[in-house]
Amino acid sequence: MRWTPGGQSGDVEDRRGQSYGGGFRGGPASIGVVLVLLVLSLLTGRNFLALLGPGGVETEAPTETNAPPAEESPEEKRLYQFVNFVVDDAQNTWQQVLGNQYRRAKVVVFRGRTATACGVGQSAMGPFYCPTDEKVYVDLGFYDELRRRFGAPGDFAQAYVIAHELGHHVQHLRGIDARVREAQESRPDAANQLSVRLELQADCLAGIWGHSTAQRNILEQGDAEEALNAASAIGDDRIQNQSGRGVQPDSFTHGSSAQRVEWFRRGLESGDLNSCDTFGRGSD
Repeated sequence: MRWTPGGQSGDVEDRRGQSYGGGFRGGPASIGVVLVLLVLSLLTGRNFLALLGPGGVETEAPTETNAPPAEESPEEKRLYQFVNFVVDDAQNTWQQVLGNQYRRAKVVVFRGRTATACGVGQSAMGPFYCPTDEKVYVDLGFYDELRRRFGAPGDFAQAYVIAHELGHHVQHLRGIDARVREAQESRPDAANQLSVRLELQADCLAGIWGHSTAQRNILEQGDAEEALNAASAIGDDRIQNQSGRGVQPDSFTHGSSAQRVEWFRRGLESGDLNSCDTFGRGSD
């Protein structure tokens, strides 16, 4: 991609120099009470742990401890700056597409784990969007995994990941994610199917931003292929095959490699919101 390093987005929150902490509220005495009640429960067959109440033993709220700026390699510094560029460019695009309906999200860059309004965010979870605080969370180490484990190198592959998560933000602002959750609660047998449709739509929305970059001559030769390769690399069937479990379509939550490529391509080629109706008739 054509971009100039050095920019700092006001929408990126850098937590790489922070440490995450938490623990039991009440200290060792609370742990001792739990152990005593657990022993009594085992000896008598009665659930003495219920005496603690429905909330059980409370834990301290997650805390973020400020630390000096994180040390970073030249490669990580450039990657961090690239994330800043993508965040600004993608959100500027959505402001143009949605106008006043769009509210800018924050993107949190962290290491290891961090506090979120959706619980503890951990590197092992991969990049994700939390609708409660309207923030995207990403550990830059994921991009090394994307390259090594999934065989999807390239800066536009990295940009696709951020654009996909911002696609979830667009869904949130339009109330799509809330309607999907309601449908999943009323139709638990279709919960996975609905999750797949939501994820494929986020892929298509990422493609709409990709279309915008192509129109502005930001893309370079091979960039589109990098993103399509990344979409294919993280399909549910590909991941299940890598894990040795065998492909189980009923357990898909994000879509197959072919589906993810197809829906990203639709957004990339059309640049049109109407092309991203993964919930409509014939969307399969």
